[in-house]
Amino acid sequence: MLTGGCYCGAIRYSVTGAPFNATNCHCSICRRTTGAAFVTWFSVRTNEFHILHGQPEQFRSSAHGVRSFCGRCGTQLTFRFSDGNEIDVSSCSLDEPERVAPGDNTRTSSRLSWIVPDGHPDHSEARG
Repeated sequence: MLTGGCYCGAIRYSVTGAPFNATNCHCSICRRTTGAAFVTWFSVRTNEFHILHGQPEQFRSSAHGVRSFCGRCGTQLTFRFSDGNEIDVSSCSLDEPERVAPGDNTRTSSRLSWIVPDGHPDHSEARG
């Protein structure tokens, strides 16, 4: 089991399933919603992600997805496609982010020119 939460501690969650699709996403939406050069995510089935306490705020960041974050400190926690049965969890909101390392880079067609490639496979868009 993995556990995590927001910076201020108002929201805590657990992940009971095995993570998959751990990636560094370089899309412009991830950059803009976090203020970071890219975001590291991993996926689990929606029924394997559990809010233990607190209530994340949500907003639709595109026609296809909804993001959740702490309304108190702003930590982005998840991304969920509107029509999917999986949820992406921000790896660095884990208590132990080293446990889920990224295996590749997605949406690299939007990667900032000053980000040095890290040796992981690059996918110009989402993995197919």
